[in-house]
Amino acid sequence: MCFPPIHSALRIMTAINAPRDKYNAVWIIFFILGLGTLLPWNFFMTATMYFTSRLKDPPAAVSNVTANGTDQGGDPRNMLELKFNNVMTLCAMVPLLIFTCLNSFIHQRIPQKLRISGSLTVILVVFMLTAVLVKVDVAPLPFFALTMIKIVCINSFGAILQSSLFGLAGILPASYTTPIMSGQGLAGTFAAFSMICALATGSELQDSAFGYFITACVVILLAIMSYLTLPKMEFFQYYMESNGCRPSADEENKMDLLKKDSPAEKRPVVNLLEDEARASVSVFAIFKQIWVMALSVCFIFTVTIGTFPSVTVDVKSTVAAGGTWDTYFIPVSCFLLFNVMDWAGRSLTAVCMWPGRDSIWLPILVGLRVVFIPLFMLCNVEPRHYLPVWFAHDAWYIIFMIVFSFSNGYLASLCMCFGPKKVAQHQAETAGAIMAFFLSLGLALGAAISFGIRALI
Repeated sequence: MCFPPIHSALRIMTAINAPRDKYNAVWIIFFILGLGTLLPWNFFMTATMYFTSRLKDPPAAVSNVTANGTDQGGDPRNMLELKFNNVMTLCAMVPLLIFTCLNSFIHQRIPQKLRISGSLTVILVVFMLTAVLVKVDVAPLPFFALTMIKIVCINSFGAILQSSLFGLAGILPASYTTPIMSGQGLAGTFAAFSMICALATGSELQDSAFGYFITACVVILLAIMSYLTLPKMEFFQYYMESNGCRPSADEENKMDLLKKDSPAEKRPVVNLLEDEARASVSVFAIFKQIWVMALSVCFIFTVTIGTFPSVTVDVKSTVAAGGTWDTYFIPVSCFLLFNVMDWAGRSLTAVCMWPGRDSIWLPILVGLRVVFIPLFMLCNVEPRHYLPVWFAHDAWYIIFMIVFSFSNGYLASLCMCFGPKKVAQHQAETAGAIMAFFLSLGLALGAAISFGIRALI
């Protein structure tokens, strides 16, 4: 007779005995926590125009440069403005990758509560400081330095938060990774929608930025309150006890009864389960079991960040050049459309999880996404020096963006859901942390190759 793997059988037994998630409260809390991981950073990126406006030279300095004839580049922006986006990307991706990697190895030595609540608290303090600085005059150079320090802090603690959160979700059923991914998708959608509203209302950059940062503070505070209520949920308590191999008194009594009533031939299975629960968790041993999912999620985000937004943001409309649509073309067709469809893809995994975790179709579909790199490169990207334009009409760009963003959200969410479920239950948190590391690695690799891809156009 053929038996299923021991850790799979243990998961089935755990799921059967688990209490119900009343009112989907745990699901909603994980959604709020997912929203809290990316909404602050999305608002930070949305406010890029505000930050660069604070880096402009004083009017007197600009007049002196013009009078002396030293502005030979033809670009009115100073060095701080020109380098802001590149330095911001560097200060974001390097700490994100480093601290996600560190969390994969040290998460067992630092309490989960300290990692999650502590990271949220630090991010809250940083955004409160950012909101205060909106109303304070600071010279361009010190403002630039302070901004980069804040970006490093946000992404360092954001990496610990995200990695810990995926690890925590790995302990629960696979469907509880979906609300994290969905919440992160909504974060980008909300930020893009806020940017469009600011354009439509003609709000001052300073007022819009202040609104961004205060909204981020409220969301982070809500995430902290939600996390503090999580241990009180019976559904969450059950899975945490199952993962920690700390049965309650009632469960111990039931186990004793089972041992008395069970036939002799079933006792070795109990011993095997106990031995597996006591086994030490090796990061590299776990990686061997989830490497397909880990490399898949890494490849997904490498392709995505390699083209979005470095290439996609430079596509120009050919339908209504110079009109109102020209103003809203990139905010709507690039940022809003990407985030809405990405959110839809992430959320779909709550009701549909095809292909399965062991299906060959999942890595095949992930690999096919590489086709989006040449497709976007052959759109009407300006300026361009080498490649021809094959897809000039706006409709082509919009169609590519819909499939590109939906596949990103759906396939990434599938990989993040399946990864921790390919290992034993007591190894799920480590597997979730490893998956989060490879997600961050994909972001970093995508940011690195984006410069090369843009240079080839």
